[in-house]
Amino acid sequence: MTSRRSVLAGIAASPLFARGAVAQGKPIRIGQSLSLTGPLGQTGLVHKIVGEIFTAKINAGGGLLGRPIEYVLLDDQSKPDTSRTLYERLITAESVDLILGPYGTSAVLAAMAVAARYRKLFIQSSLGLPELATYEMQFAATVGGADGDKTLAAKVLDAYGSAGHQPVKTVTIASSKFPSAQRMAQGMQTIAKSKGVAVPLFLEYDFGTHEFGAIAARVKDTDADLLWVGALGVDGNLLLEALGQLNYTPRRHFYLYPSSGPLAVFGPADHGTSVTNFEDVPPFTASPEGAAFADAFRAQAEKANLPYPHADSQAGYEYSAWQILVAAVNATKSLDDKTLAQWLEHATVDTVTGRRNFAGPYHTSGTDLQMLRQIQDQKWVAVWPAENATPGTKLIAP
Repeated sequence: MTSRRSVLAGIAASPLFARGAVAQGKPIRIGQSLSLTGPLGQTGLVHKIVGEIFTAKINAGGGLLGRPIEYVLLDDQSKPDTSRTLYERLITAESVDLILGPYGTSAVLAAMAVAARYRKLFIQSSLGLPELATYEMQFAATVGGADGDKTLAAKVLDAYGSAGHQPVKTVTIASSKFPSAQRMAQGMQTIAKSKGVAVPLFLEYDFGTHEFGAIAARVKDTDADLLWVGALGVDGNLLLEALGQLNYTPRRHFYLYPSSGPLAVFGPADHGTSVTNFEDVPPFTASPEGAAFADAFRAQAEKANLPYPHADSQAGYEYSAWQILVAAVNATKSLDDKTLAQWLEHATVDTVTGRRNFAGPYHTSGTDLQMLRQIQDQKWVAVWPAENATPGTKLIAP
């Protein structure tokens, strides 16, 4: 606990966060588990940094309802069963006032079942299977809508087939068997076929796979116009390494949910694309809140020695989840879970990922607000839709 307090104190000392009245009274305890170790550890660390930044920001501004926030964080080790156990602990033994969802679809579903049993408000930022979010007090901080598997696939093909680029005629799909990645891969296959794009190879590999040699050989053999990878963590890095050993470089390549830093700074990944809703570049940093968040994340990521010290889409989703939770508490002046959920039913909340409501099915955003990003000179920039691209950049697609 001493270590976490010192980290939060260091963030709170940043001039980015204006000092307000001193928070007093019993702390409001907000609990969460994250994958700080295991296959999703790289991405879990991003979410952890965001939680610490947001907690320090609120406390520096006088707290929440005039009381300080205490961030109670536990490591689920990238294991859904562990996440389920930890949310039981947070709600019972730790007696937290509020909870936020963990990272990763499987962990979110496990934790949501616990939240439903105890009738706790559950705001999550990484569920890739929205149709399984049937708990009425669940709210999605994501921006893909209820049909993101199909709408994102269409955006990818539209982007690569836009003016000045040769349309995609063949796409190879290689995906982790992680539930959300599987769903998005199947969506890509469906939309590709509906647009007359051939899929010469559709393969799935076990979550946590480290050996990609055989997969790389099959990818090279198909030599498709586009390689679409249902990647999590460092899957993309490992596949590109294996392809490099075969002296093969994909002409166009897309990675679903990679660890942004390791992929961005890996040379063979240059011009690879992915999905996003926030990056440490305009247009995302055009707002004061977005700019302050990006600056604070950069400072903390550098201290943590992250290879890519920039806020990304995972950071944006996590920050938005905190913004949604705090907006509900401030509006209702309450910590009662049912009261907060009733307010969110009809609320509109400004977040770093855009103005949000929960009018879509399963309390998702009403429309798909996802964008595409691309690695250019070892940094992620926004490239699609073109009207929302980072100034001075455009999609590079041979």
